[in-house]
Amino acid sequence: MLPMHDAKADQLLLAALRQARSHPGDHRLFRAGKLPGLFPSRTGPAAEAATAALQQGLLELVRNETKGKTTTEWVRLTAQGVDYLHQHDSPLAVLRELRQSLVLAESGLPAWLDELAEQWRRTHEQLTEQVRSYATQLASLRQRVDEALRRLEASRPTLSAELAEVVPWGVAALTHLDRRREVGLTDACPLPELFAALRPSVPDLSTAEFQDGLRRLRDAGSLQLLPFAGPLDQLPDPVHALPEGGQILYYARR
Repeated sequence: MLPMHDAKADQLLLAALRQARSHPGDHRLFRAGKLPGLFPSRTGPAAEAATAALQQGLLELVRNETKGKTTTEWVRLTAQGVDYLHQHDSPLAVLRELRQSLVLAESGLPAWLDELAEQWRRTHEQLTEQVRSYATQLASLRQRVDEALRRLEASRPTLSAELAEVVPWGVAALTHLDRRREVGLTDACPLPELFAALRPSVPDLSTAEFQDGLRRLRDAGSLQLLPFAGPLDQLPDPVHALPEGGQILYYARR
């Protein structure tokens, strides 16, 4: 969670990351007149949220454009930004939040019953029955949420023991691809983004090991590798691309 104390700033940050997710590519950091931007202004909670997003690496600065005395910052969503959205927007995160609310609701029932008994003694029996019924429904719903959580946990990507031994970071790579899909990113993942997502957990991963592991995962049917469709001189980051069979493989997806 970002070190911000302003609930408005939290909301602005999530809104900005969702907007960046919905329209992949580069975005103005701040709105300028009628020109769209991820944050509505350069002051107040919006400025606080924008600063936190850059400091925490959720957005990365791509370039600055200066016209006269005005500088426009252009940014794009990072792998850390995808993870942050996953923590807040994925089905698993929503279900966990719902379960916490249900547990709090159940724990608050006795106090609620005491209040009702004091305020409406004449209808105590009827209200008690209604609240008991409500508690039963909450418990039933919580059980369904628990089951949904178990199913989601069980659906996490796995690899065979042999493949996991030669590609020890394979599950982490597949998990990042799944998280992109869960937060609404339907386009294939650029290989530079996937490599960046793996670096925190595999700091010693080399480009050659990364490329070899991707081929092994592809050959095992765990993911797909897709070619770059545009002119090669427009390839954004050729370092992690895979030349193969006259093509430049540049994207991965599940």
